[in-house]
Amino acid sequence: MQNNLPMAEEFPNGYFIQGVTKDGKRFRPSDWSERLCGVMSQFGPSTGVIGRNARLQYSLYVRPTLLGDIKCVWVDARLRDVEPMAFNFVMNFAKDNGQVVTEGCLLHDGVPASKFTPR
Repeated sequence: MQNNLPMAEEFPNGYFIQGVTKDGKRFRPSDWSERLCGVMSQFGPSTGVIGRNARLQYSLYVRPTLLGDIKCVWVDARLRDVEPMAFNFVMNFAKDNGQVVTEGCLLHDGVPASKFTPR
């Protein structure tokens, strides 16, 4: 029987920046993930839409998500190759604010899967 599911190597690997500080407090403001992803929206493949129908879209490499009830930002590891300075900016944002960062992957249907190992 042939399995049509993608191999583990095909899942995007990256990091979850969690909306929780290392001392267990919720990170504020509550819309921090949307703000950070908005700033990073220019880094990634172009949608090709311009003009009146153009709208802001999150980058495929940096986008908001949830792990349970915790707001997170998904940072695709490929961003490091595409734009190293942007990758460093996002990771340093988490470090400077004492946020928990975990390594993980997004499954084929966009469901997060994390190792929950603080970095």
